[in-house]
Amino acid sequence: MTNNLSSRILSIDIMRGLTLFLMLFVNDLYEPGVPHWLVHAKAEVDGMGLADWVFPGFLFMVGMAIPYAINSRIKKGETSKKIFTHILLRTLSLLTIGFFVMNGEEYLNENLTGINHLWWLTAAYVCLFLIWNKYPAPSKYAKLFIGLKVIGILGLLFLAYIFKSGEALHPSWMHIGWWGILGLIGWGYFSASVTYLLARDNIVWTALVGIFFIVLNILSQLGKLDFLHSIQPIFGVILDGNVPSIVVSGLLLGNILRKYKKISSSKLIVSLTAIGISYLVIGFFLRHWFILSKIQGTPSWAMVCNGISIIVLTILYFIVDIKGKTNWTYMFKEAGKNSLTTYLAPDIIYFVTWGVGLPIYFYKQIGQPWLAITGSFLWAFIMIWMAIFLSKIKIQLKL
Repeated sequence: MTNNLSSRILSIDIMRGLTLFLMLFVNDLYEPGVPHWLVHAKAEVDGMGLADWVFPGFLFMVGMAIPYAINSRIKKGETSKKIFTHILLRTLSLLTIGFFVMNGEEYLNENLTGINHLWWLTAAYVCLFLIWNKYPAPSKYAKLFIGLKVIGILGLLFLAYIFKSGEALHPSWMHIGWWGILGLIGWGYFSASVTYLLARDNIVWTALVGIFFIVLNILSQLGKLDFLHSIQPIFGVILDGNVPSIVVSGLLLGNILRKYKKISSSKLIVSLTAIGISYLVIGFFLRHWFILSKIQGTPSWAMVCNGISIIVLTILYFIVDIKGKTNWTYMFKEAGKNSLTTYLAPDIIYFVTWGVGLPIYFYKQIGQPWLAITGSFLWAFIMIWMAIFLSKIKIQLKL
């Protein structure tokens, strides 16, 4: 029996939305009050909690979506040069957003800057939405939209101008640091997109690139790449190999699905499951030398996370794309198609409510884990629907 599927793989959007929901959930959890298996394991601990899989699960889905996105552009007649320009601009946009968010959260000195870091971040987020919002086109308000973009750019430049970090005797400006979550996504997206632009649907070459990044991750963990310290601040995410190995693994599975989705459903499910188990085996094999640690970015952790992602995706693919059970998927599908807004918009709620001292996070109780878990679950649910509402009123980030 062969599956009769459309060219769009619905489970990709749904799993991306699911990982976003779980990211909002675990990011909101008050760690001292909930079970350890829900939150991040400490850097030195050889183990994983739910929070240690969620972000790499999203990274994996970033890679899976790349073949479909680039092929859509190719079908529209775009040249490789134009597609590469788009990849570069999108990467720079993600790096810029990650750079500002990370600095506002970790380095801003309120006394030297002259503004509370929560209000600085709120202003930065508003500017980001003004710049990268997907404005309706064509529109009679085109000039207004251009003006809003200009205001956002000028506002971001002003916030960068007044930014101060460090101490009064030794003030400094913004730091590149670790690029922030959006920056990690940016570098991973760049690595996998360029890989696909060069290798296209060639599974062997894509797999070889994935192996290259795994080897790079191993060498980095062993300290064999320390001689590249001069370029580490900028290109450290690529040199470390960890994030690119996850995103390229997603790209590899995306290529496999594109090429073999018309074979019998049972064979495809068995094959995908076998690939997922293979990643798990590799991950636990590498665990003999590298502990499972998200904080350290070990290759064993990356491979185990990839294995989990493939198995979860396979289950969703069977339920949604093969069996057609889609009635429950609307919330996750919409979140998956609007991922950047879904991820960033809730932060503005945090900054404003914390800034004015609004006590809406009463559920974060150390002695009542059930209240903390339930509250964070409802928070994630509400934030997903808020992002869906924002998209309905044309507030939607698009890079």
